[in-house]
Amino acid sequence: MTFNGIYTPVVTPFNADYSLNDKALEDVLERLIQAGVHGVISGGSTGENYAMTVAERLDVAQKTVQIVAGRVPVIMGTGAMLPADSIALATGAAKMGADALLVATPPYAVPTERENALNTLAIDRAADLPVMLYNYPGRMGVNMGEEFLDRVGRSHNICAIKESSGDINRVHLLARDYPHIQMCCGMDDQALEFFAWGAQSWVCGGSNFLPEEHIALWRACVVEGDFTKGRRIMSAMMPLMRVLEQGGKFVQSIKYGVTFQGIDTGAIRPPLKALNKDDKRGLEQVIRVLKTTIAAIEQEG
Repeated sequence: MTFNGIYTPVVTPFNADYSLNDKALEDVLERLIQAGVHGVISGGSTGENYAMTVAERLDVAQKTVQIVAGRVPVIMGTGAMLPADSIALATGAAKMGADALLVATPPYAVPTERENALNTLAIDRAADLPVMLYNYPGRMGVNMGEEFLDRVGRSHNICAIKESSGDINRVHLLARDYPHIQMCCGMDDQALEFFAWGAQSWVCGGSNFLPEEHIALWRACVVEGDFTKGRRIMSAMMPLMRVLEQGGKFVQSIKYGVTFQGIDTGAIRPPLKALNKDDKRGLEQVIRVLKTTIAAIEQEG
């Protein structure tokens, strides 16, 4: 499977009682597809997977597959503390017709590279679907290092890695030493650098509410090869990156961004709480300026 373009880790809209808002989920997905995103991820952390049961995650994924109906690939997030839960999510994804898996390190356990590789390969065998790895040592406690990559790379299903370490040397390592594993940007404020080193895809939470603007950066860098234009677009997006990454309010900000753009995503599941009024006003201003600036850059072309 080739990953090329913008892949949105979709938010999970809830009602006031924290039940799934089916209509809002459909609206979000339709909006993303109409905007031109290249794929969607169900059950990622942006979708509040840490606050959902396996059954709930499978239900959301099933509905996502049905709504998308083959128009773009659907990737199933399998991240979980229990390996058995990850395998249940993977097998469920295969049965419902998902196109690929997103496989992360089990949080908190701090496995060795060998243990992490064996766990990843067990999830791979359970579904036999294309796999995008997810390296996020800041949350998981360990890196998917060279020993890990050498072991899992023996599987024909391991075809990409979402790199979220924030370490630019990892970008260099992946580009130079593991070209057979597609490098996907998973660190939003380094998107330009990822594209400069050959990445062709970007998993970006902000594309939930600003899909056209994220596509604009990808198109400038990957399709047009115009990094002068890309730098201007990236510069316009940096204030958004700072807002999303500050103070542990990433998911809340993404969901409010979608709500601000016209689709009510509803409640945030505990332990997180919704943004306060000042945070909302700040995000709204950043969105307005970003959209205006990038629209002007695009019109010049």
